[in-house]
Amino acid sequence: METYANALLYAIPFFIGLVLLEIGYGYLVKDQKHNVMDTVSSLSSGLTNIVKDSLGLVLVLVGYPFLLKYLALFTIESTWLVWLLAFLCIDFAGYWNHRLSHHVNIFWNQHVIHHSSEEFNLACALRQSISNVIGYFALLLIPAALLGVPNEVIAILAPIHLFAQFWYHTQHIGKMGWLEYVIVTPSQHRVHHAINPEYIDKNLGQILCIWDRMFGTFQEELDDVPPQYGVLKPAATWNPIIINFQHVWRLMKDAWRTKNWKDKLRIWFMPTGWRPNDVNEKYPISKIENVYAFNKYKPLASPSLKGYAIFQLLFNTGLMLFMFYNYSEIGFNNLLLFGAFVFVGIYGYTSLMDRKRHAFWIEFVRSVMGFLLIWFTGDWFGINAYWKWGSTAILFYFGITVFGGWYFTFLENSTKPEVNVTA
Repeated sequence: METYANALLYAIPFFIGLVLLEIGYGYLVKDQKHNVMDTVSSLSSGLTNIVKDSLGLVLVLVGYPFLLKYLALFTIESTWLVWLLAFLCIDFAGYWNHRLSHHVNIFWNQHVIHHSSEEFNLACALRQSISNVIGYFALLLIPAALLGVPNEVIAILAPIHLFAQFWYHTQHIGKMGWLEYVIVTPSQHRVHHAINPEYIDKNLGQILCIWDRMFGTFQEELDDVPPQYGVLKPAATWNPIIINFQHVWRLMKDAWRTKNWKDKLRIWFMPTGWRPNDVNEKYPISKIENVYAFNKYKPLASPSLKGYAIFQLLFNTGLMLFMFYNYSEIGFNNLLLFGAFVFVGIYGYTSLMDRKRHAFWIEFVRSVMGFLLIWFTGDWFGINAYWKWGSTAILFYFGITVFGGWYFTFLENSTKPEVNVTA
């Protein structure tokens, strides 16, 4: 976990830099694909995922080293061939994991966050799950284990494979000629994120598009079918923590409400979106019917609230980077507490972006807990060792947070939505 945290110290600024570059390019060419609140929500989702993964908050059903030990039929020397085989096995496993996420109710819950943005840009690439608390991916790497691909090779390639899926989340790159037949391109991934009937559940590949072509899930981007983005049951919130658990909460309610005991069990493993008949009739859920004319989620937000949201995003990103930089010194128990401060902070300011009145109380309680921690320890997780005014700056931040929560909740709060119909 510490190695992963150290890698993120370099990866996070790089990804944020590319997002800023895309925003700047959109501004220059007068074709902006970002709006402030959606981008803040996307980047905040990335923070939650990174904190969760860096703390290892997952129950692994079986590890790859275990499978390798008992299933390997060959022993492969560390040559270029083993790296190629490992890459193909990881990409093949990624395709099927992605396909499971789109086609099975319970697996969709861990993926819906990634599709929840009604925009499509580099920031939405960082909408990653915190609800994937059961680690089963190694089971999809059985082909690699059978071939004897060393664990070290998988451990190095897996994060590289993940990071390499970032760049194609953009609308500023058109079709790429012959590469469209080999790799996943921005054009193909726009199709994947679209909710048009022609595009739903297509282009599930991660790096190579050959699996989609082999298994019948490929769809070219059509000139006369402009992609529309989001999910058919809109998230209607900027809060990434809520989005992560919306779908499973619906499943739980449906499983409880249905009178059919068989449906109580099978709802989890039925195709995505399936609901028991009795529940569907009594508790209908609205869905987007016309993908070319629906109201995007966009509650009123003043320039000052947008600026405050950006401030909170940047400060919490800084807190997280400090956590990674000081990972071993903080210690695991304190890391959990530090992570909780970041999680609750993200929940608080994104609830404020939603104009929820309870946002102030979340921010207030978090800030009081921060004040008390510094009061009793005289420090903020060791920050004074690097900057003598560090804990004072954190206290000042909590003061701003309380004031901001109060101001935007009680003085500037409006629950009237801004209508924004897609063209």
